[in-house]
Amino acid sequence: MALQHAVSGERIALQRGDNDIAHFTSIALVKTEHMELIRLVLPKEKPMPEHSVEGEMTLVCLEGEIAFDAYGSTTVLRPNEMVYLAGGVPHAIRANEDAVALLTILLGAGRNKGS
Repeated sequence: MALQHAVSGERIALQRGDNDIAHFTSIALVKTEHMELIRLVLPKEKPMPEHSVEGEMTLVCLEGEIAFDAYGSTTVLRPNEMVYLAGGVPHAIRANEDAVALLTILLGAGRNKGS
């Protein structure tokens, strides 16, 4: 069954369900030509290894505590704190305690430049 993404104007619940932490349930909430919005559930024992994404991104901590590694240092995010990262920058994410975050990735950067 295909994942149903939210449509423009639709309310989106961000809280996690009772079993989300145990199952690392991350959900792509919205995906358009220019943006992807993902609710990440980050269990303490399941770090995301270093990787990069093409587009610019923001990561907002909604619950718990997140360690965000980039540029050779670690930024700790607590609820209602966020970090911005330029596209293509290698980074890793881990939860110091079970956490929920909202990740926004801008897609197709540069495709429409000059038009």
